[in-house]
Amino acid sequence: MLRSTSDNNNNCVRALGIDPGLGTMGYGIVSQYGDKLVCETYGVVKTPPSLSLTKRLLLLYNELKEKTGEYSINIVAVEKLFFGRNITTAEMVWQARGVILLFAAQMGLEPYEIMPSEVKLSVCGYGAAEKGQVQGMVAQILGLKKHPTPDDAADALAVAIAGLAKSSFDRNILKGY
Repeated sequence: MLRSTSDNNNNCVRALGIDPGLGTMGYGIVSQYGDKLVCETYGVVKTPPSLSLTKRLLLLYNELKEKTGEYSINIVAVEKLFFGRNITTAEMVWQARGVILLFAAQMGLEPYEIMPSEVKLSVCGYGAAEKGQVQGMVAQILGLKKHPTPDDAADALAVAIAGLAKSSFDRNILKGY
């Protein structure tokens, strides 16, 4: 986990990015100060398969709340699912997404739901970029000395960056730019 010592101020917009999953959920918090992006923290929440589904979902919620509690979050961005072949896996991820959407609603935020190709486009400029390219660009954009790991945490940081880009676009549209 990485933390910055940046102070929150009026010029700061802070995004929580989440890569949903029941077994492993990635999270990352990125702050935007003007045109500078700063990684505040990132990591994963793991749930043991030996727990019941409801206990795993509760663990995701409680851990997400604990790991993000010290930050004033303005934006929640979550990776949107596309329908895969493994329906059982997709169902578990959908249930984890439900916890994330509830978490956002309790903060009074309407989350940005971003497709994986949109995340890659925002971070790499190419919607079919490979995982290594995304990790490398996340590290470069955030000024990290090494690629963030594990993959779920790196993906969550990429989702946060994409959420900030969408939010900036929305704010500029409202301003009439």
